[in-house]
Amino acid sequence: MISARFIIAIVTTLLEEAAIAVIALWLLPKVDIHLPLAVLIIFMLAWAGFAVFSYRMGTRALKRKPEGGLSDMLGTRGKVVKRLDPEGMIRIKGELWKAKSAGRKIETGEEVTVVGQRGLKLIVEREGRRKKP
Repeated sequence: MISARFIIAIVTTLLEEAAIAVIALWLLPKVDIHLPLAVLIIFMLAWAGFAVFSYRMGTRALKRKPEGGLSDMLGTRGKVVKRLDPEGMIRIKGELWKAKSAGRKIETGEEVTVVGQRGLKLIVEREGRRKKP
């Protein structure tokens, strides 16, 4: 079954190709720039190849399942980027998160562990202070 996304990709690529042809065959000659037909064909084939490549990469990215969400953050370790006094910013797996210290101030550069969440804000404790069950 052909998806709507595939049809839209074909239509937009054809419109882009038509725009390239109009520019190369109609607008450029008006400013005395003449491209050989072979150059135009090569450029349009390259553009079509890029469209196929980007469609396939986009499809692959859309099919990929998310690696995790906020609920999966419990127990995750991160590093303080902006001092938690009691709120600040931490970095976990390359992403910045708003965070609140569950205890005292935590300075920039210190390691923390996620112990909870409140809305989109993570509650963290200094690494090593977490109570073991």
